[in-house]
Amino acid sequence: MQTTKIELAKLILELKNPSTVKKIVNLLKAEKSDFWEDLSDVEKEEIDLGIKQLNAGQHISFEDFLKKVS
Repeated sequence: MQTTKIELAKLILELKNPSTVKKIVNLLKAEKSDFWEDLSDVEKEEIDLGIKQLNAGQHISFEDFLKKVS
């Protein structure tokens, strides 16, 4: 793994195109970010509610769900 990282660093250092460098930076930043932090408070509350409902046994099968929304 360490060798691969060193090879990657060398490749990045050799890049000439600023656009490519920016794409790599954005990709690496996206890898570090936690999707939870990108959610709104309302979305987080909805997810928490759904988890509480599942833990309380309040759920239906996927097939039943499809029947309800069809």
